[in-house]
Amino acid sequence: MPVRVLSQSCRVPAHLSKTSISAICCGPNWTDTFVKGRVVHKGELVPHDDDDFTLKAVIQDVDSPPDAASPDFSIRMTLMGALAMDFSKAVSLGDVVVASGFIVFNSPSVKEKLHPCALLLSGADPCIYVCGPEVNSARRKPSPRAAEVSCLPPQVNAVVTRKRASQSAQTSTVPKTTKYTYCRLDELKPQAVVNLYGVVLFFKQPYKTLGSDYCTFLKITDQSNSMISCNIFLPKLEDHPKIFKAGDIIRMHRVKVKPFNDSFNLIKSHGFSAVTFDGTEGEPVEPRASSQNYHFDADDQRVVEELRTWSAQRAQLPAPTSMTLSTVQPRAYFDLTCQLLAKAPVDSTCTMLRVWDGTRCPHTLLKVLVEPEATVGPTSFSPERESIIANVLIYDNHVEAAGQLQPGDFLRIYNLRAIPGSSRVPGLTESGPAELDHLAFHLHGGTAYGRGIRVLPENSADVQELKRVIGAFMQEEEDAAMLDVWGTPPESMDTEPVSTESITERTCRHDVNPVTLSEVQRSDPGLIHHVRVHVKSYQPQRLHQSLKLFCDKCSTMQDVPYEDQVSAVFSVASRDSEPCPAPVWALSGAVPLPSESTGPSTLDLYFSSQLMSDGKNRQLMFLKGAGLEQVKKLSSSYLNIIPVRSAGGQLAPLDLSAPVLFRGRRRYYGCRKCSNPAVREPNVEGVEVVSEKLVAEALGVELLRYRLLLRLELQDSSGSLDVLLWRDSELFFNVSAADAATNQDSQNHIHQTMESLCPPEGSTARRPWLDVCLVSYEAKDDRGISQTVYQICHTTLCRSTPDPDPA
Repeated sequence: MPVRVLSQSCRVPAHLSKTSISAICCGPNWTDTFVKGRVVHKGELVPHDDDDFTLKAVIQDVDSPPDAASPDFSIRMTLMGALAMDFSKAVSLGDVVVASGFIVFNSPSVKEKLHPCALLLSGADPCIYVCGPEVNSARRKPSPRAAEVSCLPPQVNAVVTRKRASQSAQTSTVPKTTKYTYCRLDELKPQAVVNLYGVVLFFKQPYKTLGSDYCTFLKITDQSNSMISCNIFLPKLEDHPKIFKAGDIIRMHRVKVKPFNDSFNLIKSHGFSAVTFDGTEGEPVEPRASSQNYHFDADDQRVVEELRTWSAQRAQLPAPTSMTLSTVQPRAYFDLTCQLLAKAPVDSTCTMLRVWDGTRCPHTLLKVLVEPEATVGPTSFSPERESIIANVLIYDNHVEAAGQLQPGDFLRIYNLRAIPGSSRVPGLTESGPAELDHLAFHLHGGTAYGRGIRVLPENSADVQELKRVIGAFMQEEEDAAMLDVWGTPPESMDTEPVSTESITERTCRHDVNPVTLSEVQRSDPGLIHHVRVHVKSYQPQRLHQSLKLFCDKCSTMQDVPYEDQVSAVFSVASRDSEPCPAPVWALSGAVPLPSESTGPSTLDLYFSSQLMSDGKNRQLMFLKGAGLEQVKKLSSSYLNIIPVRSAGGQLAPLDLSAPVLFRGRRRYYGCRKCSNPAVREPNVEGVEVVSEKLVAEALGVELLRYRLLLRLELQDSSGSLDVLLWRDSELFFNVSAADAATNQDSQNHIHQTMESLCPPEGSTARRPWLDVCLVSYEAKDDRGISQTVYQICHTTLCRSTPDPDPA
């Protein structure tokens, strides 16, 4: 609510702090600040199109003498939109006002007796508070309008709302709409601010400038056959003209004409607005506006249709570059209208988009290898659908735009290049075959030739045609699948249909009847329930994030550190060159490293003298000065490796954010709360094999256990319910969490299991039934609020499992 009258029931918010006009300057953030002043100048309310208004005023420091001449005591204000309308109706000369939410900028013209800066109040954040009659009466007698506003009932809080401003505008002498005059391109004059129509000959999608703005560049023409360039700089992408292809028609209000290379260039001026239209003859005239409010009447429709007819008869427009995947040829540059199915980063400068347009490319398309966990969207599709999906590689400045895209978006990719061969395509392993006869699609960096990506609205004609083609393919795919089903006889007439069989079984002996999920939710906590459900969704989608580290002693849980985090800890420790003598119970040695190797020049090794005398020197080694990769290589030769560093001239374990023990491919982490780490002699007397528990006891470390944690959304005919799969997750998957941390087969087993329980979108597979045992209990969230939690227990999958990974 932009304008308020201060009273007993309406006060300046307590979080705002006061500043004086003399203290205002450019640079600081004035969001939580207000300034108080008396209105000494109030300009006229200036209307624009789109129901927009501007008003300029000057306020003087309320604590200054009335005849104060110092420039520090008065400052200009520019109010815009509904705030300007409200100010015009509610505020009069001599009123004392409080302004907040303003932006400070350097005044474009410096005048005597005025502050060199000015205040801009625009949008939803700024607010003007008008001081009540008890303040204003000391200055002047209130005008009838001010008295009317000041005497509003207290329960209304004397708030002049935007709705009232809109109603006032309708009854005001200011006309609701303005009749616009449009200029032909051959009538442009230097420095003039004009309104015009044009047909787009060339354009670039908005691109980031070196400053804070985005820039749209375009060339337009009209019936005069003149060609004019235009550069539009705006900070928000959504405010830029929505141009989809050459031939679109654009209407621009309040653009300024600037001389440029024997011609003119158009730039936006104050109050700029743009509306675009499809330039195809016969298509509906539907405005694509950069704001919700815009002027459009029968005259505008007539102008658009005239430009469409004229443009269709001219050869001035560039030849269409749009192609489908079925018509593309190697080495071609083209525009592709498609739907995004999935995306994945390839590296820091490249993103892969998986797209289709419902047509089949006659050339063999390139396959790009990416991590399934990094994919946003489905990771696999039916073989028939996979055969028409194209992998598009997006480079450099377009990676940021690709990051904003979501699976399901309809796209137009401009100036896409079809490249035969793939020897330099990222994402291919060195050992993989070089698919030199395959076709790859690249969107190179830069903005030349209009290169870029645009999300198309679903109501556009091109998207409607794309939907029709994709729908026809999906119908053919469904018909083929149904033909396979009906053409395959059942193995036995006595078997139960597959769709009603459960792929899980309950291992509990609870004597309870199956119930629905809605009945579960209505029950009290602390009960056991048996349900038959589907899995509607699950989190996390990237299953490696479901692997956690859990402390049995203090019940804390944490994420498994990323590889680069662990590598950084080892990198810092490896740079420690401080000499460290061997403990009395250990024997030490040093191994020189090749001069071309990165990191330290030597590795310091420490062995238990007791194990050495027993001939078990490979069962335990303390290693100082090694990087992560070196530890991983050595772990294949030693049963237990403990990375250490030097601290005060003595050996000490690494920070607990890194593994305290490497045992083959397995890594063991310690709990920060429950550990008191130190390098001590392990008690190995009479021990045949040094275990991880023996090492942990010697180091004073409470080992963390690997756990799998997933949140499943279960569904039946009565509704859905979020449940946890945690304590019995290993029983459910028939896989240990420790194996899942190192064994690729175990990881694949979990991934395939979840895809079978909840097939990716677009898959023809159906969600199977699960017979599940649920336990409910009360727990407190982070805010201390009690809530009922549901957890899957005593439930296992009825299928084979991968072999465990040897420690």
